[in-house]
Amino acid sequence: MFISSAFAQTAGAAGGDMQSSLMSMLPLVLMFVVLYFVMIRPQMKRQKEHKSMIEALAKGDEVATSGGLVGKVSKLGDVYLAVEIASGVEVQVQRSAVVQVLPKGTLK
Repeated sequence: MFISSAFAQTAGAAGGDMQSSLMSMLPLVLMFVVLYFVMIRPQMKRQKEHKSMIEALAKGDEVATSGGLVGKVSKLGDVYLAVEIASGVEVQVQRSAVVQVLPKGTLK
């Protein structure tokens, strides 16, 4: 009484149905391809450049940190490094906090 009868639809041409489902998936696949080349790939490249910059740090380099401190590297460790922000004032920061290596002579 409350349940209506359900009738199975006859399957048409099998090839046409498969082609239509592939065409409906095409925009989704194209979105993922564009997303990869516009967002994911450049981010991975930036991470690789940052990692190589962090590994190449040496004593005496002038750096800027993510917190806005600018100073000269005085001591290096595996995870931390000491940055001299003024004469006789050293701050210990994580290596990953270094955002930029400044050109020599920037700080006077």
